[in-house]
Amino acid sequence: MDSESQKPSGNAPEWSVSDLSGALKRTLEDAFGFVRVRGEISGYRGPVGSGHVYFSLKDANAKIDAVIWKGVFGRLKTRPQEGLEVIATGKITTFAGKSSYQIIIDSLEPAGVGALMALLEERRKRLAAEGLFAQERKQLIPYLPRVIGVVTSPTGAVIRDILHRLEDRFPRHVLVWPVRVQGETSASEVANAIAGFNALAEGGRIPRPDVIIVARGGGSLEDLMGFNEEVVVRAAAASSIPLVSAVGHETDVTLIDHAADLRAPTPTGAAEKVVPVRAELMAAVADLSRRQAGAMRRLSDRRRSDLRALARALPGPEAVLSGPRQRLDLAAARLAPALARNARAHEQQLALASQRLARHSPLLRLATARKDVEGLAKAMAVARANILRRERDRIGRAGDRLATASGNLTAAFARLLQRRRDRLDSVWALAASLGPNAVLARGYALLRDETGALIRATGQVRPGQALTAQVSDGRFGVLVAGGGDAPSRPSRPLRRESARTESPKSGQGDLF
Repeated sequence: MDSESQKPSGNAPEWSVSDLSGALKRTLEDAFGFVRVRGEISGYRGPVGSGHVYFSLKDANAKIDAVIWKGVFGRLKTRPQEGLEVIATGKITTFAGKSSYQIIIDSLEPAGVGALMALLEERRKRLAAEGLFAQERKQLIPYLPRVIGVVTSPTGAVIRDILHRLEDRFPRHVLVWPVRVQGETSASEVANAIAGFNALAEGGRIPRPDVIIVARGGGSLEDLMGFNEEVVVRAAAASSIPLVSAVGHETDVTLIDHAADLRAPTPTGAAEKVVPVRAELMAAVADLSRRQAGAMRRLSDRRRSDLRALARALPGPEAVLSGPRQRLDLAAARLAPALARNARAHEQQLALASQRLARHSPLLRLATARKDVEGLAKAMAVARANILRRERDRIGRAGDRLATASGNLTAAFARLLQRRRDRLDSVWALAASLGPNAVLARGYALLRDETGALIRATGQVRPGQALTAQVSDGRFGVLVAGGGDAPSRPSRPLRRESARTESPKSGQGDLF
């Protein structure tokens, strides 16, 4: 009954878990090798440690896991964000570790203009919060630049319009940095071009522009997306050269317009804003020159008239010198009495200084110091004699202690040496009593075969075998007697002295 219950109930084949998972994976990938899925990004996890991106696409009724590999994520033109509605292109596959299916995304794009506008608005607010669009960061456009840098496509009509407008208004040196203005690499090329113009050195082989124009013709919102990328906005905001944005038509507004120092409605308008009209400038300069010449003539006439009026108001030489002359005469009359009073005052100060100097005579102070030095010398001689006497006494006492210690040390060393000798003699005696020669001297012998190997058992010998016997005073040869397979025991002990029934000690071999 038990064996029948263990038999399979049908003819269905058995699958291992790995085989079943692999079959499901192949079936899904064959049926859904290329799909476009529209949904909202949920549970977005930015690039993890491996660089891959994980999130889910959901709508009102369902949700599917999504994966973007590291290499694909770096090429995406639209970066995924939480809550963004997108259209994802890829293939459906399974993940055996979770028994789930997922979409491997190859490309990603916003789902319609509304989603794209929402994405741009969110990006604009985030960059504005960082201060990239602040008005105080804007730079003034030079009135008449020497060199103009243009970032645009070299084959479009935009560069021709800019060059024609500059030629009509005021011809200037123009440097064109060719870039793609549409496509996946457009944003990085424009950002690199702005950074490249800023990296040019002043006075180098390639002149550094005084102003940069970033220009592109009109197009749809998707066509202008390259100028809405964060890398372009940051490059425009970081430019130390004043930058003019002229992207699209007048109604087109991109994020680079907010970061630029000046926005032009069209590329032609940008050329008009960076240079003035040459004829108007020459007329204005000529008018200013005429006005300056007239102003200089009027100023000269007014200064000449003021100088004549001041000259008439000036006094004569005698009137000017009369007051100083009287002050000089009065000072000369007061000078002689003042000098006499000053001399008497200095004589009194000199007498007082002489009296103070006599009380502090150097000779008097030297004599006093000499007496002090002599007293100190006598005191030092007495102190030196006392110190020498005390040191001699201390050295004598130390010598006595040293002699006593030397005698004690000699006696102690002799006693220690004797004890060590007695101990060494005891050890030698013990070693001699335990050595092999002492055992042989008690009547034992060592048997060795032809190879010199020690005989420890009767099974090692055979009848008629020649052996060597070693006793305490030498060696001699012996011959094993007996017949049959087992050797017979010798009839008498193989030793020179009388046999003694004494068992050999362990570890000393078999003694006969």
